[in-house]
Amino acid sequence: MTVPADRSPAPASGGTGAGKRALVTGVHGFTGHYMAEVLAAEGYRVFGTVQPGDARADAHGDDNCQVDLCDRAAVRAAVDAIRPDVVVHLAAISFVAHSDPDLIYRVNLIGTRHLLEALAAQEHKPEAVLLASSANVYGNADLEAIGEDTPPSPANDYAVSKLSMEYMARLWMDKLPITIVRPFNYTGAGQHENFLLPKIVAHFRRGERRIELGNLAIARDFSDVRMVVDAYRRLLVAGKAGQVFNVCSGVAHSLQDVLSMMSRIAGYSIDVSVNPTFVRANDVLKLAGSNARLVDAIGPLRTTPLEETLRWMYQA
Repeated sequence: MTVPADRSPAPASGGTGAGKRALVTGVHGFTGHYMAEVLAAEGYRVFGTVQPGDARADAHGDDNCQVDLCDRAAVRAAVDAIRPDVVVHLAAISFVAHSDPDLIYRVNLIGTRHLLEALAAQEHKPEAVLLASSANVYGNADLEAIGEDTPPSPANDYAVSKLSMEYMARLWMDKLPITIVRPFNYTGAGQHENFLLPKIVAHFRRGERRIELGNLAIARDFSDVRMVVDAYRRLLVAGKAGQVFNVCSGVAHSLQDVLSMMSRIAGYSIDVSVNPTFVRANDVLKLAGSNARLVDAIGPLRTTPLEETLRWMYQA
């Protein structure tokens, strides 16, 4: 493991994070990249964790550290070196269909516990700790808009691991100012083609005429990653420790909606076939959330229409 040098915070130009240190776990992930940019723009000095052996460890100077979250001692050493004022915990196995369920639980549950244990042991306690859970914990909730009080009903190992993480985190809420977020689906430029919308956009960018998809009946509440990280940033200073927040647009779009939008953007239609191997037995058919609690906490969200997000991805 390597840890960043113990230096005084770099001078900041103002903002809510001026003179403060922020730790973003999984900083080289899709969300982590955008989160780091937003926090840096607010004046935070941003430190990140990356997987051991990641050649991009020094992509933001020497403020990233290589650490395996499943290594308890390594996590403690990294936190000791960074001494963060705020923490955004994004590192996770986030692909629902990941082939190794053991790793899903080790990273998403045990890795998070290692982090909370290390933070709680610090003499310099963080002002805010934001943990990213997932709207997948709701499962197939038969509601027009899922609120935070909707009973969880996880339908896959990823969702179970995230709900387990939430319950485990409650053991630390008397020691740390923890806020839990449950983001619904979100996307943007740079997201891996393993995920549905980037796959569709990539097919249109390449001019392909056919695409194989899974369950065409699914509908999702898709947000723009830039809105999501802005909401996370605002929650760090909202003083809402101990609460759970949905992060979502409040509007569900079907796959047909997405395909129609991309046809307008690219100027042609694509032939769609269903590949049974892409259809999961426990697929969540519809996920649409209520963001009322979030808006009440931080004010209006900076939402972007899905077609504009898709155009951004297509032109990136």
